[in-house]
Amino acid sequence: MKKIVIGIVAHVDAGKTTLSEGMLYLSGQIRQLGRVDHRNAFLDYDQQERNRGITIFSKEARLKWKNTEFIFIDTPGHADFSTEMERSLQVLDYAIMVVNGLDGIQNHTQTIWKLLDHYDIPTFLFVNKMDISSFSQVELLHHVQEHLHENCFDLTQLNEETYENIALIDDDIFNDYMENHVISNNTIAKLIQQRKLFPVCFGSALKLEGVEQFMDQIDQYSLDKTYSDDFGAIIYKMTHDENNHRLIHMKITGGSLNVKEKLGDEKVDQIRLYSGNKFETVQTVHAGDVCAIKGLKKCQVGERLGNEHSETFPLLSSYIHYRVVLPKDCDQHMMLKNLQQLSDEDPSLHVVYDRQMDEIRMQLMGEIQIEILKNIIQERFGVAVEFDHGEILYKETILDTVEGVGHYEPLRHYAEVHLLLDPLPTGQGLQFEIQCPEDVLNRHWQRLIMTHLQEREHLGVLTGSPITDIRITLLTGRAHQKHTEGGDFRQATYRAIRQGLRMAKSVLLEPYYQFELVIPKDCLSRALYDIENMHGTFQIHESDYDDVKILGEAPVVCMQNYHNEVISYSRGKGKISCTLKGYQPCHNQAEVIKKINYDCEADTDNPTGSIFCTHGAGFYVKWNEVRDYMHIQSNWSPNSSQLREESYHSSLSEDDELESIFIRTYGPIQRKTAQQLGYQKPLQQTLSIEKAKPQCLLVDGYNVIHAWDELRELAKDNLDGARFRLMDMMCNYQGYKKCLLILVFDAYKVKGNIGSFQTYHNIHVVYTKEAQTADMYIERVTHDMADQYAITVATSDALEQLIVTGAGAYRMSSRELKRDLEYVNKHKQQEYYDQQEKPRNYLLEDIQKYKNNQ
Repeated sequence: MKKIVIGIVAHVDAGKTTLSEGMLYLSGQIRQLGRVDHRNAFLDYDQQERNRGITIFSKEARLKWKNTEFIFIDTPGHADFSTEMERSLQVLDYAIMVVNGLDGIQNHTQTIWKLLDHYDIPTFLFVNKMDISSFSQVELLHHVQEHLHENCFDLTQLNEETYENIALIDDDIFNDYMENHVISNNTIAKLIQQRKLFPVCFGSALKLEGVEQFMDQIDQYSLDKTYSDDFGAIIYKMTHDENNHRLIHMKITGGSLNVKEKLGDEKVDQIRLYSGNKFETVQTVHAGDVCAIKGLKKCQVGERLGNEHSETFPLLSSYIHYRVVLPKDCDQHMMLKNLQQLSDEDPSLHVVYDRQMDEIRMQLMGEIQIEILKNIIQERFGVAVEFDHGEILYKETILDTVEGVGHYEPLRHYAEVHLLLDPLPTGQGLQFEIQCPEDVLNRHWQRLIMTHLQEREHLGVLTGSPITDIRITLLTGRAHQKHTEGGDFRQATYRAIRQGLRMAKSVLLEPYYQFELVIPKDCLSRALYDIENMHGTFQIHESDYDDVKILGEAPVVCMQNYHNEVISYSRGKGKISCTLKGYQPCHNQAEVIKKINYDCEADTDNPTGSIFCTHGAGFYVKWNEVRDYMHIQSNWSPNSSQLREESYHSSLSEDDELESIFIRTYGPIQRKTAQQLGYQKPLQQTLSIEKAKPQCLLVDGYNVIHAWDELRELAKDNLDGARFRLMDMMCNYQGYKKCLLILVFDAYKVKGNIGSFQTYHNIHVVYTKEAQTADMYIERVTHDMADQYAITVATSDALEQLIVTGAGAYRMSSRELKRDLEYVNKHKQQEYYDQQEKPRNYLLEDIQKYKNNQ
C-alpha cells in the first residue's frame, strides 16, 4: 500500500474542514460526521477554533482508502494564519485545494495557488457547494482554468475531448495518443505529479456528494514517492503537550528514526503518530511518515536534519509590527521569555526586544490573529496583554550594483571581506552566492562568511529597516594565519554589507494590498475617489446585477480599516477582501524617512565603517574612506554590472610571498636548480619540471573533490562515486603528462586502519592510516622524495601550501589542476583527431560524381 502525505488548503469558508470530515467519515476513521457550526469537527478540537468556526492550527490525521494510506494535514484557511499553512506545505507530497462554488477563485485562493507552485506540490481541486451554487460546472471549470491554470480538467468522465486536451500537454503523449487513441492512467498520474495537469472534481462536502469519487481519483492518480536510505527530516511545526513538553513535528525524508537514537547531541525520547488530538507511540518511524518527536530541545521550525539539504524560502510574512502592552505588575523579562516560546512555535511572530524603546514587539497578520494570540497568552501564562496600534514594516533595497568592503583589525584580530550587492526583481528576497576562489580564501572561512550573511536580518541605511531583493556575492577576502578568529569575519561581513549600502542608491519599500471591492453601482464614484486618495490603482469589472467589482492594489498603510468605511458608505451592501501582494516602492518615501529619523552613522550596533590597525592600535575608518585603506582588490569593476572573467595566474606568483615567510622563520631553502623549475602558464604546462629529475604530482584527493563543482555535487549522494570519478580523471591526466601521480585520500578516522597503497591503472592511490591525515602524508613524501623528483602538490589548503613550499616543492591549487586537466583533455584529443585519416562518405561521393556527370 502506497503512503501519501496530502494537505488540504482553501480560502476561509470554502468548506475545507467539512470536506476533511467527509473524507475521514467515508474512510471509517470517524464514526460520526462533525460540523463546524455544531462545534464538533474532528480536527478543529481547539476551543478557540470551535468558538470561532475557523481552523487556526495545522493538524494531522490518518486514513486509508483502497490502495493508499493517507497522512492528512489540515491547514488554516484564514489569511491571518497563512504562515501556519505555508509551513505545512514543505512536507506535502500532494495537496487538495477546495474552491468555493459560490464565489469562485478569490484573492487568497490565488495566493495559495502561488504557494503551491512555489513549493512544487501536485494538486487536486474540489469545487465545493455545488448544491447551492448558481453557476454550472462548465462555467466554474472555465473560471478555474482562467484564474489558476489552463490544464485544470474534469477527469471524472474521460471522453475523447478530455483525452485530446491531455494529449496537447506533452508532445510525446500527443504522438502516442495519435497512434493508440488512449492515454494510460499511469501517464496521467505522472503529468499530475509533474504539475502539468490538475484534476478537478465537483460536489458538496456537506452532503457527501462527489466526495467518494474524489477520493477514488486521488487513490488512482497519486504515485508513491521514493526516498533515500540515509536519514533525513524536515521540521515543519513545534507544539507543547499538556505537560508542556516540547514536541517537534517532522516528516522523515530518508532512512528511519528510532527511539533512543541520537540526533546530534540530543536523544529521541519518544515518537508519536498523531491523528487529531490522539496519538500512538512507536519505536521506529520510516521515510515518508510524519511524526512528533519528544526530547529534542534545540531543534527549530524550518530546520533540516541528516541528509535533507533542500530548502525553499517562505513567501509570506507579516507586514505590521505591534508593541506588546503589559500589565503594570508584569515582569517584562519573564514575559519576553514566555513570548519567545510562542515565537519558537511560530517563527513568523518575530518576537524582539527593542532596547532603545525598552519594549517588546511582535509581527502579526491581522485582527483575528491578535485576538487569538491574546487568548493563548492568557491561558498559557496567565497574563492579560494588549497590543497597541500597529506600525507598517518597511523594507529597503538598492537600485545599483556596488562592492561593499568590510575590514576588522583591532590588535590581534584580522579579517577583510568584499561583497557584491546586486539589486534583484521585486519579491526575490535575499540571495547569496560565492565567486571567491578557494586558493584566495580557504573554504572554511568562506562557509563562515556565508553563515554570517544568513544568520540575521541586515538593516538598510534609510530607516534601519530590513533589506530585501538583493543578491549578495562573496568576491574575495583575507584571513591572517595567526590572528584571525571566527568573530572577526562576522564583524567584517556585517561592515561590508553596511558599507556597500552606504555607497548604493537605496529605496524604501512598503507593503501593498491586492484588493477586490464589490459595491453597489451608485457607490462607484465614492470608491474611485477613495482609491485615488489611497495612491492605488484599479480596474473596473462590470456585473450583470446592481453591483460593480473593482480589482486593484494600494499601500497597506492607506487601506488600514478601510473595510469599515466601505460598510458605512455602501450601507452594508459592499464588501472588500484584501491579500498582501508584496513590497513595492514607498509612495511617500521622503515623509517616512523624515518621520523615522534614522541616523545610520549613529547606529553603533550596525556600523558602516571599518576598523584598521596602525602602530599596534586599532582606529575607525568611515565608510567613504574604507577603500583607501583596504588590503586587497577584487575582480569586480564598477564600470560593469557583473564580475570580470576570472584571471588565472600561476601560483608561483604567490610563492615568493610564501617563500619569504618561510625563510624569515626557518632560514634559506636549499634548491639545486631553482631557475629551471618555473611554470608560467598553467593552461599549457602546469607541472614544473626539473630537467635532471623525473616529475611527480601529489594530489590531495578530498580537497580536490570539495573544490570541483562536479565532484562536490556527486559526493553529496555518493562519496565512493566521486572518489572513483576523480581517480579516472587522474588516470587520463597522467596519460598526457607521463608523470608519477600519487592520489592521497584521508582515512585517519577509520578505527584500526593500517593504511593502503595501491595501483589503479597508471596512477598510485594512497589511503592514509589511522591518525594520519592526507596533509601529513603529503608533507612526509615531499620531504623524502625531494632529492629524486621534481614535486608539485595539488591542494588549496593554505597551510599545506606553505609547508610544501618550504620543503622545496611547488604547489598547484585545485582550481589550477582542473583548468590544466580541461586544457589537456581538449587539446590532446584535438591533436589525436587531427592525426587520424578523415572518414569518407562513399555514398555522398558517388552522388556528387553522378551530379557532375549530368
